[in-house]
Amino acid sequence: MTPDWPAPAGVGAFCSERGGGVSAPPYDTLNLGDHVGDDEAAVQENRRRFAATLQARPVFLRQVHGQGVVRLDATTRDTTEADACWTTERGLACTMMVADCLPVLLADRRGAVVGAAHCGWRGLAGGVLEALWAQMAPTAGAAQGMLAWLGPCIGPQAFEVGPEVRAAFVAHDAAAAGLFRPHADGKFLADLPALARRRLSALGITALHGNDGTPAWCTVANPSRFFSHRRDRVSGRFAASVWRV
Repeated sequence: MTPDWPAPAGVGAFCSERGGGVSAPPYDTLNLGDHVGDDEAAVQENRRRFAATLQARPVFLRQVHGQGVVRLDATTRDTTEADACWTTERGLACTMMVADCLPVLLADRRGAVVGAAHCGWRGLAGGVLEALWAQMAPTAGAAQGMLAWLGPCIGPQAFEVGPEVRAAFVAHDAAAAGLFRPHADGKFLADLPALARRRLSALGITALHGNDGTPAWCTVANPSRFFSHRRDRVSGRFAASVWRV
């Protein structure tokens, strides 16, 4: 899918879905993850197809659900460990692989800088968006000049979490408690995209687009479109990318 957001002409963005690749079940078909047990040659062909669609070089980081940030340049290798990245260079795609976690893409309205973050609950609660913005801000300028697009992720109808997850968010922002709906056995249903929107808004990034928490964006609820680790356990990965053209 092509993000529907008012990015400037010099910025490209794209989010893959699970179709259009060569991987066999259960990774069928456009699995971009090389760490999930899929055939290596199939993954490489899928990544080649993804790059051809972007007409840019996607950098596939080794994501660890942390807050590490890397600035991409021509020497940045795939498998560099980080959960967020940014760049001012053309033709390098900031890329996040996901299969329930939330990919967040950023671009400034001038088209001079782009970035991306991998927001599972650990990274989001731990401050990955704040860490990314801290690195981008000196180059990007005012937060009011930024655009954000939130991609598909596990939806609030499906994201069951324990009380420790709620506590991690509430410790940072008491009002986040309203984004956790009581569920069975002391668990909660968490609204991951809404939690990310709160964190972005608190940074001053308020031009927010994409995932609004409705079922069409839910990875678990749309098996023909999206990979989901929570649903399938053994699953491929799709990816969201943003780059300077």
